[in-house]
Amino acid sequence: MAIELKVPEVGESITEVMIGVWKKNVGDAVSADDVIVEIESDKATVELPAPSNGVITKIVKQAGEQAVVGEVIGYLDAVSASQSAPSATPAVPAPSQPQSVDVRHRVGSTVIGSVQPASGTGPVMPAAARMLGEAGVSSQSISGSGPGQRVTKADAISAVSASTQPSSPAPIVTNASKEQRLPMEGTTEIATSSAVRSERPVLMSPMRRRIAERLVEAQHNAALLTTFNEVDMSAVMELRKKFKDNFIDRHGVKLGFMSFFVRAAVEALHAVPQVNAEFRDPHIVYRDFCDIGIAVGGGKGLVVPVLRNAEQMNFAQIEQSIGDFARRAAENKVKLEELQGGTFTISNGGVYGSMLSTPIINPPQSGILGLHTIQERPVALNGQVVVRPMMYVALSYDHRIVDGREAVTFLKRIKEMIEDPTRLMLEC
Repeated sequence: MAIELKVPEVGESITEVMIGVWKKNVGDAVSADDVIVEIESDKATVELPAPSNGVITKIVKQAGEQAVVGEVIGYLDAVSASQSAPSATPAVPAPSQPQSVDVRHRVGSTVIGSVQPASGTGPVMPAAARMLGEAGVSSQSISGSGPGQRVTKADAISAVSASTQPSSPAPIVTNASKEQRLPMEGTTEIATSSAVRSERPVLMSPMRRRIAERLVEAQHNAALLTTFNEVDMSAVMELRKKFKDNFIDRHGVKLGFMSFFVRAAVEALHAVPQVNAEFRDPHIVYRDFCDIGIAVGGGKGLVVPVLRNAEQMNFAQIEQSIGDFARRAAENKVKLEELQGGTFTISNGGVYGSMLSTPIINPPQSGILGLHTIQERPVALNGQVVVRPMMYVALSYDHRIVDGREAVTFLKRIKEMIEDPTRLMLEC
């Protein structure tokens, strides 16, 4: 019995996706719930599992191609549990009237599986596929040296090395005192007397494309402005040093800086509700809850999972949630619903060494707090010059809702809370 493999629903308002890595090839036997292919949307990566035992008979959409929700991307020839599926069968065309089966999905990982082999070659192994993709070298012309003509990593290394060296000397054209080699026909390399320069186009992922669209949208549809302040981190660093061991023993997670800033942001949002509001023309919508997005670097781009009702979370809950988000973001396993919504965002560029930046708000939010690296700097304190660990903080905001006074007040409140963290405990 032939089963259509269709693109599942991947989230509200998402209609188009990109086909990711096929984990199974034509002729491969699969068991129920085996992952067949990864499907990438602009928010998350979804895995398509096999609905039953069977054999992959046809792949309609290759990796990198676009598809819409509900579109057939492949066929599976199902077998009953009592039958033993063959390890490999030749590719056959799908029947004219296949049976349609709804396929479940779950959030996937970024582990790259073998790719669909070209005619006359064996499967391309994961490490080889990654190397060939990064180098922009096609696998179609490579003869695999592994079992069953599998293309191994060693084959990929040889192919990439060969692609960077011309098969025959290029003609030399002398112009005055400078020599320049002309590129071979059909290549994109421009060779000079000192080096070889090349270009490698890489298809933009749906997530990267969506990030670009939203950043441009924020610039076009909001009146963005950024204000700055600096924070003395001495008190927080001393507090972390004093209680770090007890905190780990009791809660099983490290006490980081982010939990202090989340708690400080909650207090500042309560003090300046405009920063937590949303512009819905002709209204401004104020909120009595704080859903704070935490920007983390994911496996395929920046993602912003949301701490729901952060005003009700303590330090341990915040640190545990952020740690869990970071681990799952690296594996592209953050759930779609965890990325939606949010009333305010915190972005910590300091972990990458950023000293100062102007973050862009995540629409339709009205504010984003940017944190930066901590550096020891001389500052004036009580009439004396002392060295303190200082951090620049930045608030980008929508000037349609937030005036300069409110923005400065918000950052001043953050500064007060961090420089005297006992106020966070007393909520004053």
